[in-house]
Amino acid sequence: MASEASVRLGVPPDRLWIRRPGIYEDEEGRTWVTVVVRFNPSHREWARASQGSRYEPSITVHLWQLAVHTREPLSSGQMPFSQLPAVWQLYPGKKYRAADSSFWEIADHGQIDSMEQLVLTYQPERKD
Repeated sequence: MASEASVRLGVPPDRLWIRRPGIYEDEEGRTWVTVVVRFNPSHREWARASQGSRYEPSITVHLWQLAVHTREPLSSGQMPFSQLPAVWQLYPGKKYRAADSSFWEIADHGQIDSMEQLVLTYQPERKD
């Protein structure tokens, strides 16, 4: 059973490119699988509260480095994870810059049991 706390690792991947829905590849050819996508507030709460508001929910993504066989990459129009970027580039200050120029904080980069984990959080700017 995996524990909540993770053992810290070295430098996270420099770049992650989407290869299939929920599957990214880093510069070393390792695959990273999206195992959790959490919205705060949830989609349901956000829909109820955001009528007429431009507020976006924060997004937390848990990626695990797992060996998977990917097929041909998808075009951007085929991406079902529309809230997630197609590319993340490591940026100074413990964060990634996405293809859409948004910034995602590295909330955790560690190891749980034998699984390498990368947790990224997007906090939109409030437009109230």
